[in-house]
Amino acid sequence: MIDAAFSVAFALWDYPTTWIELIAALLGLLMVFFTIAEQHWGWLFAILSSALYFLIFWNSRLYGDALLQVLFMALAAWGWWLWLQGAKEMPLRVTQLTSRQRLATLLAGLVLWGLTGSLLLNFTDTDVPWWDAFSTAFSLVGQYLLARKRVENWWAWLVVNVAATGLFAWKALWLTTVLYIVFALLSVVGWRAWLRRSHGAAA
Repeated sequence: MIDAAFSVAFALWDYPTTWIELIAALLGLLMVFFTIAEQHWGWLFAILSSALYFLIFWNSRLYGDALLQVLFMALAAWGWWLWLQGAKEMPLRVTQLTSRQRLATLLAGLVLWGLTGSLLLNFTDTDVPWWDAFSTAFSLVGQYLLARKRVENWWAWLVVNVAATGLFAWKALWLTTVLYIVFALLSVVGWRAWLRRSHGAAA
């Protein structure tokens, strides 16, 4: 089953693209579209995509990003529950962070980056410990903000997606590279949509 998943679906710029990467990418796109629309089903696609990307990243020795997918699945389950609970009780509204909260969020991301980078550098054979750690740390920040329906989650994802685009190109995961370019563009779309909703909620 695993061998079939890693079999070649097609070649992209003369590099083989596996079936597992193709399916994970499609699920990831569905996740973003549902999230922009504030539809809770986006969390289901996030869980499925993360499960597949765990296998892809581990196979590529991107251990930080692989283990991140496990955390993503747990956070996605929490986010899904949070959004559904909000729908049943008091709706969870799209809001913005205060200036102090933004600073605290940035500092938390930097601390996570330092801790994750040190772990990857000292306990794995990855060739890109700090690069891998950056996307890992700020993805956790983005996922937390997304679960809380904070507008700033899209800025976190924009930074992560730009950094990850280079990382996955380095690893010749070309379909995922293209996917993260699309993710970066959709981060701007999501930010604009949620910013309008936050102003509507404030009114």
